[in-house]
Amino acid sequence: MSTPNDDLVIKQFRDQISDNDLKIVELLNKRLKLVDKLWRYKAEQGVEVYNQAREEWMLTFISRANKGPISGDALQEIYRHIVEVTKNEAGRLGAG
Repeated sequence: MSTPNDDLVIKQFRDQISDNDLKIVELLNKRLKLVDKLWRYKAEQGVEVYNQAREEWMLTFISRANKGPISGDALQEIYRHIVEVTKNEAGRLGAG
């Protein structure tokens, strides 16, 4: 049975998680805007928009920066999905 104190602690954790979720959304949107600008610039300059080597470098970079507790495999899975969604959204915005 939970106590009023338990409810308060749970609410505080949930509030902190919600705050982090909002930050994640904000950062994902910032990332997309930057990718869109980069792709538009590359297209104007006649440079190949997508760079597989850069994507692999980024995955290595974030893996090395990871201090946990998320596993390297889980982090790479998340980032591969972020990259895929970003590519689709940048294409939707007209940069791809």
